[in-house]
Amino acid sequence: MAGERGSYLKKWTGRKPVALLYPNVYRVGMSSLGFQLVYNMLNEQEDLVCERFFLPEEGGSLTSMESGRPLSDFSLVYISISFEHDYINLVRMLMAGGIHPLADRRPVEVGPGSPLVICGGVISFMNPEPIAPFIDMFYVGEAEESLVEVNAEIFASIALGRGDLLKKVCTEYDGCYGPRFYHPFYGDDGRQAGYDVDEGLPRRIKKLTLYHSDRAAHSQLLTKEAEFSDLYLTELGRGCSRGCRFCTAGFIYRPPRLWDADAVVAGLKERFDGVERVGLLGMEMAATKDLDAIAEYLLGSGCSLSFSSLRADRITSDLLDLLGKSHLKSVAIAPDGSSERLRLVINKGLKESDLLSAAENLVSAGIFKLKLYLMVGLPTETEEDLQEAVDLVGKIKARIDPIGKSRGHLCDIVVSANSFAPKPWTPFQYHGFGVSERLFPGESVSAQRVVKTLKERLKFLKTGFAQYDNVSMNSDKPEHVLFQALLSRGDRRIADVLLSMITEGCNWKQAMKRHGLQTEDYIISCYDDKSFLPWSIIDHGIAPEYLWHEYLKSFKSLQTAACLVGSCRKCGVCGEGKN
Repeated sequence: MAGERGSYLKKWTGRKPVALLYPNVYRVGMSSLGFQLVYNMLNEQEDLVCERFFLPEEGGSLTSMESGRPLSDFSLVYISISFEHDYINLVRMLMAGGIHPLADRRPVEVGPGSPLVICGGVISFMNPEPIAPFIDMFYVGEAEESLVEVNAEIFASIALGRGDLLKKVCTEYDGCYGPRFYHPFYGDDGRQAGYDVDEGLPRRIKKLTLYHSDRAAHSQLLTKEAEFSDLYLTELGRGCSRGCRFCTAGFIYRPPRLWDADAVVAGLKERFDGVERVGLLGMEMAATKDLDAIAEYLLGSGCSLSFSSLRADRITSDLLDLLGKSHLKSVAIAPDGSSERLRLVINKGLKESDLLSAAENLVSAGIFKLKLYLMVGLPTETEEDLQEAVDLVGKIKARIDPIGKSRGHLCDIVVSANSFAPKPWTPFQYHGFGVSERLFPGESVSAQRVVKTLKERLKFLKTGFAQYDNVSMNSDKPEHVLFQALLSRGDRRIADVLLSMITEGCNWKQAMKRHGLQTEDYIISCYDDKSFLPWSIIDHGIAPEYLWHEYLKSFKSLQTAACLVGSCRKCGVCGEGKN
């Protein structure tokens, strides 16, 4: 902690202890803005002491960052989780802390040694079911809405015992989901068919949404040991209006909310003294006028800019000027679909001309490395689409190489090509992993065939890009994405698989077989508009028929306009859903 700025060291005397757990190593967890926000929110409460836990490095022990105490000293354990691949770490950390991994096996009494385990983060409102058996309660939504109030209620009612306490909180507060009160049942086809719900509990859990912010969320802690290394992060808003059919964030954060430029600047002004490196989150969706105003502030403050990626059709002269003065050498743009046709299928809306102009303008502004993000395995994808991606890189080089030669340094192009995994709450949630064609319920192909096809497509791209100098490609392993897709679309039975992997030392395929589960049933067999979806326990306000209609539109390459918040009623979030 010696190199941190923004951390709390509070005395325990007279305060209630709360653990905040991130199921990955320190450098990863400290890069999570949501994790930092919750840490700060809880520690701002005078009667609480909140301490952080991270996955120990090899040979390390599971103790808190602040005081070195074990997890067994805390009555309440919050977990912030954003990625499916951290599920295994979550279970391991509970077990290492002396907490029974299964919530229904924990003692009635809540206190040190038998804490209440509460999970939040993106996973809680995407699909919490694969880890539901490990969690006493999920906080579903954005913490600013009621987390402090819920936390106070838990401590005020802790003497009730685990079951009664959870029922009280889950009936009195929106966004609080106690899995023990919801009992899944399964159909003859082996798929989940619905839930039986205990009396007095809501049928579905309404996600909590922050609708307005006078000061954009920003970094609360800085350390050189984080993945972003002392980069001060500020969000430009939440959600995205574009409605890309593959993107979870574009749907689970509806309605999209863009903070105005004044709120973003207010967040930037909270940075620590001497901090000049700023990262903006959500630049893909920001309005041009707001980006220009923010760019003007950053230039006037002597700050340099960093970001994850840019929309190729949102690059302005002011932004290019800021990039040049920030001495930023690497920028990413995301075509996502390999061809212009596929970008219509996924509702990305970027034309080849947008991508060529963006590349040329960015390299002219001083960029030395251009990253391109692509996905393989999208619905309707063909080899012709992949060839168009290869040709696009050639056209980009024809635009940027003369610029590089004139300055004596050619721009490198790095293509990141990854396998597409259909996610809950998107129109492609109905689609099978790794298959181009639309399968109908009951139809399937083998997981082995799907992985083989994805490997062939990645090889096709790599071979195509190899013809160009200063172009490289990296990619994921389709076998790993297969497991991610399983976790993403799984139900509660997947918890048994995760537990077996830890306690029996087997891999996920062996664990699936031991529990009589078929991989293809979860990730390759498709859903239709009549299928029950395990993640529908969460209520985002999105009309299911809207997502289904968007899925069908993709096969006709039909675009859907960006969200017009307040005046549009199509998806249901801002009113009654209509097609």
